[in-house]
Amino acid sequence: MASPNVEEYLEALYRLMEKGKPLATGEIAAVLKIAPPSVTEMLSKLDKMGYVKYAPHTETALTQKGLEEGRKVLRRHRLWETFLVKVLGVGKEEAHDEACSLEHTVSSKTEDALCRMLQHPEKCPDNEIIPVCDKDVENCTQCTELAGRRAVEIAPLTSLREGSCVVIRFLRGGKSVVQRLADMGLSPGTVIKIVKSAPFSGPVEICARSCNLALGRGVASKIFVSRSAEGKEKEAKK
Repeated sequence: MASPNVEEYLEALYRLMEKGKPLATGEIAAVLKIAPPSVTEMLSKLDKMGYVKYAPHTETALTQKGLEEGRKVLRRHRLWETFLVKVLGVGKEEAHDEACSLEHTVSSKTEDALCRMLQHPEKCPDNEIIPVCDKDVENCTQCTELAGRRAVEIAPLTSLREGSCVVIRFLRGGKSVVQRLADMGLSPGTVIKIVKSAPFSGPVEICARSCNLALGRGVASKIFVSRSAEGKEKEAKK
């Protein structure tokens, strides 16, 4: 499990990516309110831990491992902000500071319970999207039944890096969305490759069944995948 300090960095990097900003030392230092030399030292450590790709005088890039961890931390943060503001009546600024502490201590089971109690919110009090969970469920009402059963690491398609080779595990959404994706040849078990992923507001281009497809980010976020055997083999060779 990552330390709170590591999680803070990964969350900050994910936030910058979410806003389409460069993962540059100056930007990171400004977000975390610390000196650039400290950021440089930490980025080097994160690179050794496999969370980022870092080299001096170049823009940092989150690895798949870093993307997944950053998304999870940010999800916990925004769930806690929502709870503190909407349930306890805490002010937004104070809620943000409190959430920065709580996000590092909550277990996955408590996180699930918090989400259910809040009735599965899509946005936090600052109107920012709460990253979706990665549970193998068709809708939020089924998450209780699934608790603790899945061993395979699953993530939404939108959180993956270009070049990733993955397999679709499940689709989330109404019948029309699922049918639309099925008509495009995107169903559970289909192996796909991420050809291009635009910044957070842009489309995701994939290759499935020898065809290239461009998906809107809203639709792509409803496709949940795990690494395919081919993807794992490539990752092992790096």
